[in-house]
This record gives sequence, C-alpha cells and structure tokens, in this order.
Amino acid sequence: MTITRRYALALGGGALALTGLSGLPAFASVADDAIMKITGGAKVVEGGVDLTAPEIAENGNTVPVAVSAPGASVITILAPSNPSPAVATFNFGPLSGASEASTRMRLAKTQKVIAVAKMADGSFHTASAMVKVTIGGCGG
Repeated sequence: MTITRRYALALGGGALALTGLSGLPAFASVADDAIMKITGGAKVVEGGVDLTAPEIAENGNTVPVAVSAPGASVITILAPSNPSPAVATFNFGPLSGASEASTRMRLAKTQKVIAVAKMADGSFHTASAMVKVTIGGCGG
C-alpha cells in the first residue's frame, strides 16, 4: 500500500483532533445550560407549571404561547434550538393578581419549548411542549 501525502495529512489531522478532544469534559445541551443559569444548579421538579403552545405552528414567525404557575415569582420561557434560547422572562410581585402570562414568539425550527418557574419558596418547576414548525421564523 502506498501512503500519499494527502492520506498522511488526513490521518495525522484525525489523530490530532481525536487526541485534543479526548481530554475535554462532555458538554451539556443548550437547554440544560440555560436551565442551570436560571436555577443556579438547584433541583428542578417536573410539573406545577401549565405551558400552552400549539402542536403545529404554520408559521414560526408568530407562535402563541401561554404559561401559568400558581405561586411563581418568575417564569422564563426557553426555545433551545433558537439562536437566542431565552424567549421571555416574566416577574410577578406580591401584588400580581395571578402568575400567568402569554406572548408570541419566533421559533427557528421544530423544537421543545420549555418553561421554568421559580416559586415563592425558592423551588423550581418546569413544563415543556413540543411544537412542530412548518415554516421557520428565525431565518429558516
């Protein structure tokens, strides 16, 4: 077998890349990173949050979403596959009538929309909904 210069360079580059990546820690997903930033590493419980989003969005430019979490002081909506995952953060004070909000958002592609609520007692709750986008809204 004859080893060409091109083959040797490709083999060397692959070995170098493999060696360089083997010592790196595994990277968490964008959603996990965003949730970690919101919670500061606190435990997040599934449930206690009601997230309403369409199953199919005809146009990703304007996707309606509503969220409510009785007793929440802050609710954040995330779309991890968007260029900027944080969609909206709603703050509720002691004089708020209810801890609920609705808005419209852009979705780049089909993805899971996540809501994270910080409750008045400091605990965190979450809910998610899968939204299928037929026409992307973030340049897609």
